[in-house]
Amino acid sequence: MEPFTIHRARVPSALLYDSPHSGRFYPPDFESNASRPELRCGEDAYVDQLLANAPSLGAHLLVANYPRCYIDVNRGEDDIDAALLAEPWPTALQPTEKSARGLGLIRRFVVPGVEAQARPLTVAAVRGRIERVYRPYHAALDALVKETYDAHGVVWHIDWHSMKSVGNAMTPDGPGARRPDFVVSNAREASASNDVTDILVRYLRGSGYSVTVNDPYLGGVIVRRTGSPPRGIHSVQVEINRALYLDEQRVETTSSAAQLGTNIDGLTRLLVASLPSR
Repeated sequence: MEPFTIHRARVPSALLYDSPHSGRFYPPDFESNASRPELRCGEDAYVDQLLANAPSLGAHLLVANYPRCYIDVNRGEDDIDAALLAEPWPTALQPTEKSARGLGLIRRFVVPGVEAQARPLTVAAVRGRIERVYRPYHAALDALVKETYDAHGVVWHIDWHSMKSVGNAMTPDGPGARRPDFVVSNAREASASNDVTDILVRYLRGSGYSVTVNDPYLGGVIVRRTGSPPRGIHSVQVEINRALYLDEQRVETTSSAAQLGTNIDGLTRLLVASLPSR
């Protein structure tokens, strides 16, 4: 299985989408004692399907094929919990608070108390995941950003995710926290200007959704690496509350998914129409 799929826009614009956590191909070398339904609770399940019409509306769409329980492409390469390794890492690691909560490059927990990995991993195993999945995904995103920038002189990149409807011990807002319908993040303007971010926020609120900005998510590695507002490259992270479209226990889409997809299509049209001319 290729590490990613690119769905190219029929008539490309300066709008670019990616879905880094909706992958659902579990390769033969992935071993876990968790059941497949438990593992799937770690996916941003079916976000790629919610975005399926984007290429026909003018946005290239990059989709990860491997799940984040295998390797998380929205983390730093050295954001690794040493406790997950069967041997010392040969260079210095830089685990962040994500690793501390079990959500590093190699995921420790699917949900609190449910281990993602069956056993500690060798350095070779982790490096293999980085080489086969992580780096190709980032290379593909970088290439799409460059292609879009070269063609249009500007890039509006939206990094799409979904979030549990209620926080838990692994999330920044803690157990029992009720989430809004959407969280829109720009790393406090480090990855995108507020002018671009506000287009998304106004549309979503105007569609009847509750929206917070940079709370409880500020934006992950992907938007921070991609965004460069002074150059005209704006990268915004969007988290969708899973209760809007998903049975979170069964990891199955609900009847409301179609309407959510229609509203996302409306947002895509608005963004394309709002893009500055070269």
